[in-house]
Amino acid sequence: MENNTVAQKLEALVKLQAIDSELDSIKKLRGDLPDEVQDLEDEVEGYKTRLARFINDLEELDQKIKDHKTSIKESEKLIQKYEAQQMNVRNNREYDAISKEVELQQLEIQIMEKKIREAHEAIDRKKEEIEATEQLVSERSADLDSKKKELDEILNESKEEEEKLMNERAKACKKIEDKLLKYYEKLRKNLSNGLAVVSVKRGAAEGCNIVIPPQKIAEIREKKKIVIDEHSGRILADVDMESLEDETKKRTTRRKKKETK
Repeated sequence: MENNTVAQKLEALVKLQAIDSELDSIKKLRGDLPDEVQDLEDEVEGYKTRLARFINDLEELDQKIKDHKTSIKESEKLIQKYEAQQMNVRNNREYDAISKEVELQQLEIQIMEKKIREAHEAIDRKKEEIEATEQLVSERSADLDSKKKELDEILNESKEEEEKLMNERAKACKKIEDKLLKYYEKLRKNLSNGLAVVSVKRGAAEGCNIVIPPQKIAEIREKKKIVIDEHSGRILADVDMESLEDETKKRTTRRKKKETK
């Protein structure tokens, strides 16, 4: 950064504020479109994540059905084995014991068949959810494409101008010391209208309309130091002499009227 005078620093700040105000106007033309596009992108991504989870659930349900069918086949083999053993029992006690094992395997088959039915019902519900979610993805993706197209058109229209302003902004920033630039950037973020560097018009700070004392107005005009508005924190860079003269004339006229009464 060059070793600039206070007047040159103020001039650079005024230019920077003018550039940023123009950039703000360009961004204002976009309105809420950037946020709407971002929200739609997040929404579509959320639906896609949900779809992936549903598909994973389907795969798990399919695997469970396969496992249950395998268990049924194993139980059926055991039943055949037990029934064959029953043909060679030596007493009722052995027959009853084998019969209980057969009953247990038959109960296991019933349980597995019930679980298979439940899994199929869950698959049907999951498929309905997948279909509904795919419909949402399709609808919201169409909305997203439309919003993106609209935003791209606006961006393309202002691209050249915005790039030019950004280059000018970079040059203006080089003429301002880091500490002062950081103060300016922080101040802009905290102000709703983004006006961190203002002039005094009609005796008041532009952007907040707070009256500035005459002594401070004189300091601003001298441009020998950076003057900060103690109420808003804004940098007071200049004085609108025309409006100041008008205001002085009005005060003089009011005073003369009082003296004549």
